[in-house]
Amino acid sequence: MERVKRIFWLIHLVVWVLFTLLVGLQLSTDGDAHWVSTTKGFIATCLYVFYGHFYLLTQYSGRPKGRGYWLRLPGIGLTGPLPFFLFYQKPFDFGQYMMHLVTAVVFLFLSWLARVTETLVLNTIRKEQLEKQAVEAELHYLRSQINPHFLFNTLNNIHTLVYKQAPAAPEALMHLASLMRYMIYESNAATVPLAREMDYLHDYVSLQQLRYRSNPVVDLQLAGDVEACSIAPLLFIHLLENAYKHSPARLGPGDLKVRLEVAAGNLTFSVQNPIGNRQAATLQEPGGIGLPNVRKRLALLYPDQHTLAIQDAGNTFTVTLTIHGLHAPAHEREAHLLHH
Repeated sequence: MERVKRIFWLIHLVVWVLFTLLVGLQLSTDGDAHWVSTTKGFIATCLYVFYGHFYLLTQYSGRPKGRGYWLRLPGIGLTGPLPFFLFYQKPFDFGQYMMHLVTAVVFLFLSWLARVTETLVLNTIRKEQLEKQAVEAELHYLRSQINPHFLFNTLNNIHTLVYKQAPAAPEALMHLASLMRYMIYESNAATVPLAREMDYLHDYVSLQQLRYRSNPVVDLQLAGDVEACSIAPLLFIHLLENAYKHSPARLGPGDLKVRLEVAAGNLTFSVQNPIGNRQAATLQEPGGIGLPNVRKRLALLYPDQHTLAIQDAGNTFTVTLTIHGLHAPAHEREAHLLHH
């Protein structure tokens, strides 16, 4: 904001310098023997009226113009021509006074126009900054939500492994440490490598697998150039979390099918799970982020750039997320987000 104000003051300086040169050139061309002093007097009047009214408007900015403004405004206008006579080489001339009184009225209007323009620009920039901060705060809030029951159950499972001195305990602790590190530190970035996001999903799946005695219940398949893409962090985890939540208590090998495909700048992520006793449509419970919040976050991050399809086949439930134009430059996505 201070940078914008400095730019405005630079514009003021350049305009006044050019205006002074133009007035002096015009007076010297007209053959005025005292064109230097006349130019000084004319510019002094213009500066006095313009900035006198400009700062008066600044003083009343953001609040109704009361009696003080309307009493001081005529004073600035009526005394406006007086600085001219400080440099005028002839005795006081009422005709000259009236002519410069008209000049004062003109510059009262110009100062009002300049103040309104600057206020409009500054308010627009301030509004955009506040909107951007609000979007960033909302994204941070949505991103930071995680199912506390998952952490509680994972710690209980790891405690059981440690108590039994199971060989899987150290690996489970490493998965949990990697998961927490990603959530707390790495996910603060606007985007992360897609491969790192998938590592996070692998850690989550490995910790969830502690609940099941059968072979891996998640069948995760990747296709395309995963290494070349970046994605908003923690974008897929809530879809996978819902798949676990709304599946039967007992899952067989590969019952949860997770597919990720990157092709021609488009990303497709799908999760399919069998439907348990709970209704599949009930996708927002205490401790879970729910599909409505997932939709909201996608709308903030990828407006007009994604589709979220839900298919209920009776015995299976599938959620498919497609993001288009994944390789768009970051500044274009930020401009698009701010526009919306």
